[in-house]
Amino acid sequence: MGGSGVIAFISLFLVIFGIAYLYFSTRNKERMALIEKGADASIFVKGKREKAAPFWKILILNLALLLMGIGAGIMIGGILRFNLNVNWDIAMPGSIFLMAGTGLLIGFFLTKKIDKED
Repeated sequence: MGGSGVIAFISLFLVIFGIAYLYFSTRNKERMALIEKGADASIFVKGKREKAAPFWKILILNLALLLMGIGAGIMIGGILRFNLNVNWDIAMPGSIFLMAGTGLLIGFFLTKKIDKED
C-alpha cells in the first residue's frame, strides 16, 4: 500500500521537472536563434512600466472581491436552501463557486481598468 504513494509522489516530481526542463530549454533555444539573427537583446528583459499599478493593490483588490463573492455565495446558498427548499449539498457549493468566480471576474476587469488608467 505504501509503495503506490511513493510512486505517485515520484511521478508528480518527474512531471514537474520535465515541464520545467522543456520550458527553459525551449526558451534558451529561441533566444539563441534570435541572437544569431541579430535581434536586440532588450526584448528578453521584461520592462517594468513606470505607471503600472503596484502588485499589492491588485492583490488586495482581487482578494477582497474573492472574499466578498464567497460571503455573497454563502448568503445566496442559505436563501436557496431555506426559501426555495433546494438541497443543501447543491445550494451551498454551487452558489459559493458561482459568486467567487464572479468576484474574480470583476477583479480581472477592474485590474485591467486600473492598468489602463495608470
